[in-house]
Amino acid sequence: MSTAGPLKSVDYEVFGRVQGVCFRMYTEDEAKKIGVVGWVKNTSKGTVTGQVQGPEEKVNSMKSWLSKIGSPSSRIDRTNFSNEKTISKLEYSNFSIRY
Repeated sequence: MSTAGPLKSVDYEVFGRVQGVCFRMYTEDEAKKIGVVGWVKNTSKGTVTGQVQGPEEKVNSMKSWLSKIGSPSSRIDRTNFSNEKTISKLEYSNFSIRY
């Protein structure tokens, strides 16, 4: 992975119909396609939460996907991003689904 720009880290939470629609699996696939690391998991309140890390432009692509696209049968009402910061190195080696 080329680290051309600054590395970014951001937490996210996706609201809407995002559980039981393969959202986590599609998120993992998309993250691997884009080339970001981090994790995704379902919460007990019906949202999907996680963290994304990588070069700024790749993190921005993932943020866009998490806000607008999602899995084919999901319906995203809104996505909240928090704790956005620049990091010196990645804290994860890959992107994973947590349970």
